[in-house]
Amino acid sequence: MPSVMKLEELKLLVKEGEGLLVEFKERYSPRIDRDIVAFSNTKGGVVVLGISDDGKMVGQKLSNKLKAEINDLARKCDPPITVKKISQTDKVVVIEIGEGDEKHYSCSEGYFRRLDATTQKMEQREVRTLFRETETVSFEDLSCKELRLGDISIKKVKSFLKEADTSFEVTRANLPPFLTSLGVYEKGKIKNAGALMFASRIEKFLPHAESILGAFKGKDKTNIYDRRDVKDDLLAQFTEAVNFLKKHLNVRSEIRGMKRFDLYEVPLDALREAVVNAIVHRDYAIKGTSSYVRIYDDRVEIENPGGLPAGITKRDFGKSSVRRNPLIADLFHRMGKVERMGSGIERMIDLMREAGLKEPLFEMDTFFRVTFYRDPRYSLKAEGRVGKGGIKVGEKVGVRITDNQAKIMEAMQKDPYISAIKLSEVVGISHRKIEANIAKLREKGLVRRIGPAKGGHWEISKERGR
Repeated sequence: MPSVMKLEELKLLVKEGEGLLVEFKERYSPRIDRDIVAFSNTKGGVVVLGISDDGKMVGQKLSNKLKAEINDLARKCDPPITVKKISQTDKVVVIEIGEGDEKHYSCSEGYFRRLDATTQKMEQREVRTLFRETETVSFEDLSCKELRLGDISIKKVKSFLKEADTSFEVTRANLPPFLTSLGVYEKGKIKNAGALMFASRIEKFLPHAESILGAFKGKDKTNIYDRRDVKDDLLAQFTEAVNFLKKHLNVRSEIRGMKRFDLYEVPLDALREAVVNAIVHRDYAIKGTSSYVRIYDDRVEIENPGGLPAGITKRDFGKSSVRRNPLIADLFHRMGKVERMGSGIERMIDLMREAGLKEPLFEMDTFFRVTFYRDPRYSLKAEGRVGKGGIKVGEKVGVRITDNQAKIMEAMQKDPYISAIKLSEVVGISHRKIEANIAKLREKGLVRRIGPAKGGHWEISKERGR
């Protein structure tokens, strides 16, 4: 954070909202010592007095007495904390706190840390974990060599702002303060976290930061039928991974009341949590490795380089939350893709239980891997997919169909009135490719259209040549 906060920078913070480096308080209270300790134990940050939780500026006047009270609170921490700057900016008071050099700090109420946009009190096991952490600078905090502001993609920044539902208009002129407010730009250098999120050509600067997506026939890696290598920013990697999963997993529809819901054989929210977990907790310092999404007939594996973060033991797993990459986690939290308080592991387990499926398997060594077991009622089988009423899609002797064509036929069996546009969403391919695949299925006598284009329906042929 800069030593003097300008009005434009304050307005930017208010628009962005609370995060890893920013806390709003409607008015002064001695309890802000918890936030001072939390920022000192994490990456530093600012406390803004005079901003309500919903981002409205209600105002706070800085007096000599208030300034002395804040400094006194900081000095009473253990070890004592020196506040970088206390200033009046417009109608609010801005308290700037640096990352501490004598971690780990506590106040009268205990030890605190910053987790996404929350000041969290630590339990004893988390305090022990924090003390065991290494003091070396993390990979995401290191400056990305040769990366300049001109290498940052404004388009990618705008995609981030759209996902974060922030109305701020970013330009080349205001890009430096914007990146500074996110904690990814400091002293004229862009950190690796900023490169991973916003570099126009990430492969030029961090070529190993990629995701590999694979779908396999069978239960091992022998026969791969679809592969996607994603060498792009982390938001693109997340989006591509989720779309790849949607493309290759079976989906069924359920009618609840007057609405129809599409349900994936493995809960999509659980898979999203695992993909985000892989991105946020990946050890990007390990070169020559990638993150992986692998889809087999019986399971889905999502894997990232780096086991448990330093200081976390298997006994602590799922109980204590330590961010290997807190800056990246904060950015994904701002986009609404990370739950607060590190609840992702429990959420994955709960979602699988609610779906009546086996709990996910977590493995951690030099890689971290989570395995989701597919529902055998809906997973791929060697003799073809089982559709409505037990009819096997694509089982006709001598007729070979692709996986996408099998998915199209299964969707038609479930909903004979399904449109090509809806088929495109279900299968995960373009409308043009849907039309081309339907044409091939009709040529093979596997499907036919009954009635007009509008108002008609699909029929799956049970005899060859119909």
